[in-house]
Amino acid sequence: MNWQIYIKGFKAYLQLERSLSSNSIEAYQHDIEKLCQFLELKNITSTPEEIDLSTLREFLRWITELGMMPTSQARIISGIKAFYKYLMMEDLIKKNPSELLEAPKTARKLPDILHVDEIDKMISVIDLSKPEGVRNKAILETMFSCGLRVSETVNLKISDISFVDQFVRVIGKGNKERLVPIGRVAIKAIHFYTDNVRNHIEPKVGSNDILFLNRRGAKLTRVMIFLLVKKFAMEAGIKKKISPHTFRHSFATSLVEAGADLRAVQQMLGHESITTTEIYTHIDREFLRDVITQFHPRS
Repeated sequence: MNWQIYIKGFKAYLQLERSLSSNSIEAYQHDIEKLCQFLELKNITSTPEEIDLSTLREFLRWITELGMMPTSQARIISGIKAFYKYLMMEDLIKKNPSELLEAPKTARKLPDILHVDEIDKMISVIDLSKPEGVRNKAILETMFSCGLRVSETVNLKISDISFVDQFVRVIGKGNKERLVPIGRVAIKAIHFYTDNVRNHIEPKVGSNDILFLNRRGAKLTRVMIFLLVKKFAMEAGIKKKISPHTFRHSFATSLVEAGADLRAVQQMLGHESITTTEIYTHIDREFLRDVITQFHPRS
């Protein structure tokens, strides 16, 4: 059977059984197509069930020679492994050639985080005399309080917030649902926004339940949130590399440094794997030193 038929089945599996987003599915397809491109260039006519580990290792050397970064290589290898795992699960192959294929080691670069005083500085430069200023404060408070992705922030619905129980229902990647606590400061900022600003805006069709709207009543874009965060960081005199994702990282870091269980943080971030959550546990040396002092018997 040829590659395209297998790839088509893999795509259906990712859509129907894994419920992945279109962007994730496209990335997986691209990984397999990269392997097909290599086979074509090297005049290798093997079908998916005929590919062996040595061929896959040769493919890995090829993408290395193309100048791909280790992170990109690791992602492609991950896609190939997922593809062969699907073929095994469907009993389309008898042996998985990717099982022993090792991805290159990637260094984990921890991004900058914002401390509470820095977030307060950013919020302090917002002009609260303007309607959009009230909204922007509520946005920053919500992102930091709940650790939301920027896409989750722009799609957040009023009906998803339980003000009494202080929880937010978040629809994350792959349409997966999770419950995240929301703090009183963020709730207060949201109430002030909805009671004094949003109630004066006529929502566009389809945006009636969307929490954060622009002045024309439409849902905000991810780019707009990015630009707002950059603007407030610059005006607050913060020199760090800041993006909306910095708030998510800061949320997780502040919890871990305060002693929160990593599994709980994983649940709140909506990560499938605990190893993904570990990138958000940027623990400074002072915190590590305190842990040693408190718990090590020879400290």
